[in-house]
Amino acid sequence: MNRLSRVLVLVLASVTWMAAAEGKLMHCFYFTAVENASEADWQAFFKATDELPKKIPGLYRVWYGKLLRPLQVLTTDKEVMQKLRSGEKEVTGPVRALSRQWGVCMEMQDENALKAYADHPAHREWEQVYFKVRQPGTTTVDIVALK
Repeated sequence: MNRLSRVLVLVLASVTWMAAAEGKLMHCFYFTAVENASEADWQAFFKATDELPKKIPGLYRVWYGKLLRPLQVLTTDKEVMQKLRSGEKEVTGPVRALSRQWGVCMEMQDENALKAYADHPAHREWEQVYFKVRQPGTTTVDIVALK
């Protein structure tokens, strides 16, 4: 195959991929690992996560792994958060620094698939395995592909 043909194949593949991504949703969350999680706990988490797309309609793919650069997150108590959300500019209270070292991303059909995933029995089963490897709390983002 000559050079021009290779370039055309790559361009067509890229256009096809971008068209397929339209309207899809990427649900990503980052978490702090439990320090004493066993290797068996981690293997069970990997396996259960890999199986989710087979069990939940509209969930296409999953990725998981250690973050290249851990995400540093500051947290505080509910009272301080309420004051900040109400618009107060200067608030004092306890602050705790967390390091999110792991992440999971899930490619989904759309926002409806995300809602179905949240209520699906397979998701609740998966959470029981997930909770063994992560400390309570996650940092979550949902990205919607442009149409």
